[in-house]
Amino acid sequence: MSRRLRLIAPVAFSAVLALGLSACSGTTKDSAATGGSTDSGSAVANPGAALKEGLKIAFLPKQLNNPYSDIEVSGGKAAVDEIKGTYKLVGPNDASASSQVSYINTLIQQQQDVIGIAANDPNAVCPSLNQARAAGIKIVAFDSDASKDCRDVFINQATTQGIGEQLVKMASTLAGGSGEIAILSATPNATNQNAWIEVMNTELKKPENANLKLVATVYGNDDDQKSFQEAQGLLQTHPDLKVIVSPTTVGIAATARYVSGSSYKGKVAVTGLGTPNQMRDYVKDTTVNQFALWNPADIGYLAGYAGAALASGQITGKEGETFKAGKLGEYKIGAGGEIVLGPPTIFDAKNIDQFNF
Repeated sequence: MSRRLRLIAPVAFSAVLALGLSACSGTTKDSAATGGSTDSGSAVANPGAALKEGLKIAFLPKQLNNPYSDIEVSGGKAAVDEIKGTYKLVGPNDASASSQVSYINTLIQQQQDVIGIAANDPNAVCPSLNQARAAGIKIVAFDSDASKDCRDVFINQATTQGIGEQLVKMASTLAGGSGEIAILSATPNATNQNAWIEVMNTELKKPENANLKLVATVYGNDDDQKSFQEAQGLLQTHPDLKVIVSPTTVGIAATARYVSGSSYKGKVAVTGLGTPNQMRDYVKDTTVNQFALWNPADIGYLAGYAGAALASGQITGKEGETFKAGKLGEYKIGAGGEIVLGPPTIFDAKNIDQFNF
């Protein structure tokens, strides 16, 4: 599926590090492993049905006043406005496992048509979500999945495979197709980081990447100073290093900061996963040529359209069903009711000023 660069509304944002941690340390995940298969019942999709106007669509993020969540739900509001629905935002001030339950119960009483939820716990919200489904409310999990047996679909940012492939692709481009590369990750037991690195290792074994050599994988523990020191150590230990790949927003920023002030600037490339606001200065001073991340506003936008498609009968949540999500185009529901937003967006000097998060 093609992915177009998209503008997002300016968002006040001062806690870049908090966003980065949220984006790359825990929110990217495959569907929750618990629970059974998505139950779409005996409903039959009518792909030709028109989107209903006046739908009441509520968003329940992990917590309110979280910079990353704020951007996500801003996309949801944009979608609801486009389809002439009624947007509602509710949520707890903390991200504890059961903090969302009372809000779901209230949304049931208010007879919402759709609840979009980024679950703090895949199972704690299930009894309430199933009560909502019994009342005819469609459930769209986004960003962080609920158990499969208590939601209709899940909007996933990107697949583990897609992220790992993109990291290797950027490394290859920056290295000119050959040479030594290294990975600066978060913690040694970070599930998503390790999954991306596993995909990278597989990609590096392919013939087209035969001339790339991974010489080290080190861990900055998502600590700025330790990541800075690890980057320094990599360059001292491996004088022929051409690219450092850091799939963590803390690591890539610390690495870029070290390289930008060292004699390695212009000789060693830095890439990975970061936020535009965090990396802007390093792109503009040419330390970083390109890096990647998904657009969180698009996650909410896609969730809004998926909810409207469910409530209008265009889809039921079954694998293979398709629907159109406004400016994002057409999407197909995958196994387990999962809808993947698309590959990460690549940021570089040409487009970074179009993004503000």
